Amino acid sequence: MDYLKEYGYTPSAEDIGRSLEKIAGNLDSITTPEVLRKCFSLMDLTTLHTQDTPASVKKLVDKVNDLRTAYPSYPLPASICVYPNFASVVRAGLESHEVHVTTVASCFPSAQSFLEVKVRECELAVENGADEVDIVLALNSFLAGDYEAAAAEIRAMKAAIDHSSAKAGRPVVLKVILETGLLVSHENIAAASFLAMEAGADFIKTSTGKVEVNATPVAAYVMCECIRKFYEKTGRKVGFKAAGGISTAKDALSYYFIVSNVLGKEWLNKDLFRFGVSRLGNSLMSAIEQKTVTFF
Repeated sequence: MDYLKEYGYTPSAEDIGRSLEKIAGNLDSITTPEVLRKCFSLMDLTTLHTQDTPASVKKLVDKVNDLRTAYPSYPLPASICVYPNFASVVRAGLESHEVHVTTVASCFPSAQSFLEVKVRECELAVENGADEVDIVLALNSFLAGDYEAAAAEIRAMKAAIDHSSAKAGRPVVLKVILETGLLVSHENIAAASFLAMEAGADFIKTSTGKVEVNATPVAAYVMCECIRKFYEKTGRKVGFKAAGGISTAKDALSYYFIVSNVLGKEWLNKDLFRFGVSRLGNSLMSAIEQKTVTFF
């Protein structure tokens, strides 16, 4: 399928470059404490380390629980993101239902396994408390040109998540990670974006954070333009998540204003926009407080 032709989208490197230069040039003048706090509220606060343990995950959960006491003027982050085997730890420890439990799945980060394994992992994630599941696009199929196989995997995991969600009695969000650093070209990023949205993604996400090139403003811009085109054609709003290497307040602000410029203010909320981060929280707090903060 020619997704770019179907949606009437041709990514322009020149136009994207000009737009990103304009955003970068205006960042200082349009940054406010209110925007920094909004970025804080959009975080999927993430720990995805080989050395994660129940105790280390619980320590992160406790930090989130303590946030409103230590910094009462701050919003809570959108979610805590962990490996699926820690979903129950986060679910049991969280004191606020405002903060979602997010897990990666589909044999993250490579997605190199049997579809049956990926599907079962998604089911187990929901059964153990996940409100949101981040899966990885099957690049083994996509890069081989077998778009239908890549889409079929997303549909299968979406169906499994929806079935488990109905049994659990709560909605569960599906995010599809495109791994844009390995897709490389604007056209591949666009095709993967449209493929994932058509297959049922509630969000499309830049990266796993586990490859050499992760989130970039260019990839984010292309993805957001695709989200806009998809919305114009279908009427369905799909969210955007930037993840991988986003560690400074300036990084976050860059993506915030890309979303604002391309998709508009309707997307500037946690239902449609997220950051996947492990270090950004302290950076945003330091920018707001105008001094070094190491809360997380």
